[in-house]
Amino acid sequence: MTGELARFDPDRTPAEPRELFLRWFGEAVGAGVREPHAMNLATVDEQGLPDVRVLLLRDVDDRGWHFATDRRSAKGRQLTACPSAALGFYWPEQGRQVRVRGKVFDLGLAASAEDFLSRSPVSRTASLSSVQSDVIAEKSDITLALQEADRLLAEDPDFVPDSHAVYAVVPTAVEFWQGEPASRRHPRLRYRRSAESWVKELLWP
Repeated sequence: MTGELARFDPDRTPAEPRELFLRWFGEAVGAGVREPHAMNLATVDEQGLPDVRVLLLRDVDDRGWHFATDRRSAKGRQLTACPSAALGFYWPEQGRQVRVRGKVFDLGLAASAEDFLSRSPVSRTASLSSVQSDVIAEKSDITLALQEADRLLAEDPDFVPDSHAVYAVVPTAVEFWQGEPASRRHPRLRYRRSAESWVKELLWP
């Protein structure tokens, strides 16, 4: 954490976390943060072992923080077994982190179709030609799978696989962390869901 970082006054924050997240996200875009929508997604498997990977935020609205994946993938299977997750955003140019924790819900077929059809042809071909996270038995299987995906999309450009899913993390807690390199007293503000309202809490750095 070097240079001039963003400032953060926890006393001047909105009543709910989504508004503050969107504000910080806009500031990250304005500051030239590369791929500010990249985030860590943490899940656990059937044995309770944690897993984490980087993927892209698709949207944020009153339903939660959205991401897409294949239901057959490792994270898809883990979310079926334990529908809870944590998200982590890090914007180093501003010295900022955001952590989101909560339950995960499948947004349904319409959301899945809209997301899949919004992707480029290359992205759709790649998705259709892969059983994500499975072991590749033979390298030649990749070529055959790509050819089959190309054929399928040529025959039906609006094809959407049943396995494609868009999930929303409905947060129970959202934390905003601002680096303060001079004093090391990094401001931390946590929004915690309580009944029908949000409770704001300052955390020790």
